[in-house]
Amino acid sequence: GIPGIDGDCGGACACATCMVYVPEEWQGKLPEVETMEETMLDFCERREDNSRLSCQLVASDALDGIRVQMPESQH
Repeated sequence: GIPGIDGDCGGACACATCMVYVPEEWQGKLPEVETMEETMLDFCERREDNSRLSCQLVASDALDGIRVQMPESQH
C-alpha cells in the first residue's frame, strides 16, 4: 500500500477510500471512468472533476511520471 491511501476494499472498487486527484495533463491518458467507479466517487465528500479511485488506475509505461494528490482525509 501507499501511506495515506486506505484502500479498505483491496482494489475492488467498493469503498472509495483510495480517491485521488489527477492533474489535468494526465486525464486524457487515463481510461474512462466506468459506472462502478462513478457510483463510488459519488460517495466522496471531497470529490472534484479530477477525482479518480486509484485502485482503478493500472500502473503502466503510459503513466510513468504521474503524480496524484490525495485529499486531506479519505473519510
